[in-house]
Amino acid sequence: MLQIKRAGHSTLTTPDIERMIDYFTRIVGLNLAAREKNRAILATKSGVEAIVLERGSAVEAPRLSFQVAPGSDLGEVASRLKKAGLKSERRSDITPGIGEAIAFKDPKGTTLEIFSDFEFAPEDNTFTGVMPLKLGHIAYQCPDVQGIVKFYCDVLGFRVSDWRSDFFAFLRCTRDHHTVNFLRDPKTSIHHIAFEVRDWSEIKRGCDLLARSNIKLTWGPIRHIIGHNVAIYHKNPDGVTIEFFCDMDQMFDEELGFFEPRPWHQDRPQRPKVWGDETPSNWWGPMSRGSSHSEPAAAKTIGKPSREAASAARTPALAHARIRQAQKKSRRAAKPRR
Repeated sequence: MLQIKRAGHSTLTTPDIERMIDYFTRIVGLNLAAREKNRAILATKSGVEAIVLERGSAVEAPRLSFQVAPGSDLGEVASRLKKAGLKSERRSDITPGIGEAIAFKDPKGTTLEIFSDFEFAPEDNTFTGVMPLKLGHIAYQCPDVQGIVKFYCDVLGFRVSDWRSDFFAFLRCTRDHHTVNFLRDPKTSIHHIAFEVRDWSEIKRGCDLLARSNIKLTWGPIRHIIGHNVAIYHKNPDGVTIEFFCDMDQMFDEELGFFEPRPWHQDRPQRPKVWGDETPSNWWGPMSRGSSHSEPAAAKTIGKPSREAASAARTPALAHARIRQAQKKSRRAAKPRR
């Protein structure tokens, strides 16, 4: 088993590379670290590579890079992959920051590039766009969520942070609650890309910047219940959903097995578990899957969730909310008018 240390960059294909360079530099606030005829490498202001754009006919996320411990022998990485029954190849000149990597495909067809050593891009002191700290996580849709979760845990050393029923998994490789997400869907595709910003004030600044650029939020500001990050969402010019977030749950000690205590946690200590599929997506109000006041499902030891357990966890939260709303209207109508 490998032990992934962090996510590197995500590669996106786009029919209009110039438009996407403008978006990622002017709106997101990344630095154009390198430019080739059909490719561009973008990094954070502090020099961490985050996005590689490639010209292509379709909008896809065909590759994702991960870093293992610096100084690791990539030949040993290839040997471990071979023992796991995976074909891999050694590639060079991945980006200006990554000289060599071992490339192979995960079960859903995404090419993973595993590298050990990395050089930062030159620091950019200009003040443009949202200016995230790093690429936080990337979420995919795929038919076999349980299969892909097993692969990422058994082969790459990820840990499961949470399940939402049996269809949405959150996996971590660092202290962050999740670095990759997998959502069950018949179609395999990118779901969203998320960038971490410093704090809540940067979320507010991001809202204003997007509004001035005539880019409407598709969701947020919200506080998620699973992961508890504060977030906003919008679509980039290619239609890919982009999230900016802060305040994500942190697992500082794997042996303790609980996330850093927070005042808004539903359970204390907040441990990895299976949440019912009626669990609201937003702690603050509307646009969740159920009532914003419904109680989360009872905690369960993390692992492969059974369909029986998921079914038992379901409650008619939305129906309950409608009943309460009807009761309130009835009481108002029954009050005598003065």
